[in-house]
Amino acid sequence: MKRSGTSSLPLHGGKAPPWLVGRMKKLAKPIIRIIVDDYGRDEFLRRLSDPYWFQSLGCVLGYDWHSSGLTTVTTGVLKEAISSMDAGISAAGGKGKISLKTPDEIENFSKKFGFSDDKTESMKYASKMSAKVDNTAIQAGAPLYHHAFFASEDGEWAVIQQGMDTENKVARRFHWISEGVDDFVEEPHEAILAQMKKDRVLDLTAKTSEECRKTSTDLIKDNPKEIKRDFQSLLPEKQKSLKEWMPELKRADRKIKILNLPERLNWNALERAHELQPENFEKLLNIRGIGPATTRGLALVSEIIHGDSASWDDPAKYSYAFGGKDGVPYPVNRVAMDKAHRTLKSAIEEAELGKEEKLNAIKRLESFSSGKSKDER
Repeated sequence: MKRSGTSSLPLHGGKAPPWLVGRMKKLAKPIIRIIVDDYGRDEFLRRLSDPYWFQSLGCVLGYDWHSSGLTTVTTGVLKEAISSMDAGISAAGGKGKISLKTPDEIENFSKKFGFSDDKTESMKYASKMSAKVDNTAIQAGAPLYHHAFFASEDGEWAVIQQGMDTENKVARRFHWISEGVDDFVEEPHEAILAQMKKDRVLDLTAKTSEECRKTSTDLIKDNPKEIKRDFQSLLPEKQKSLKEWMPELKRADRKIKILNLPERLNWNALERAHELQPENFEKLLNIRGIGPATTRGLALVSEIIHGDSASWDDPAKYSYAFGGKDGVPYPVNRVAMDKAHRTLKSAIEEAELGKEEKLNAIKRLESFSSGKSKDER
């Protein structure tokens, strides 16, 4: 398993009109069929897990190239298209309350594919942990509101999920793929893409956060009462400002690390975790009630009291899709662009669609893959 990428997209209100969704479904089915037949089911999942390719697919199907709705509408269209096909692939989850049905839907397609109980439980665990990691272990101010889980009858899976940053009006998309890595909590992604890189993001999945993860777990295993004492000692009303003792810190060339303490920790969850004695950070995250505030509190206690720092660098590297011809936000990734272009164009040309529908889809693909900057679109 590995998380394969993330992208940030501006939030757009409203709903996709029925006439558009209907046409998207009509075009999605032959694209899915041709890719599965020519490249295989697992390759289809790999391409869904590629943020660049997925963005291209959404645009080919007819959605706004830079809209947050591309994620929710495209995954919804894929889910409905897949449900009406016999392609050896199934989909679960969706936006808002629909995402809560994911475990039950995994149960349903597991029976259809003849998965063992252990395999079914491992997929449900993957669904839960991918969401827990992106909502709790990485905190970029974009809580998840969408979770889609895709699986093949061969037992592989992919996740596409999205969080909303209401303050900056952008959405951040996360992609996961089952193959390659089996660690949920240490750099499980190949690439993270974001339209806006933030100055301060808690990233407990970073390799440099390893000691912080260990210390957070050890704190739980030792004594939650000590955590409470240490946490309360960090509250603003319990300590004086460093500036009061060190006036030279006021100089512009001295940077002070700003710590964002949560208002409270879930002490009941910490007590429960202590009773369970989790053997590692992944097991800790899996405990009910260990959420973003509690995890952040543990990370800060680990850093300030015990000296084991977490990474506060945003793991996002790039911006939307394939880049811009002017090098902003980064130079055009020609290899990724050409790969997506060839595959999608081939699928469109071979699809049993009307001439006008094929032409319009190819025009959208050609426009999206031209490498234009955002201002030129």
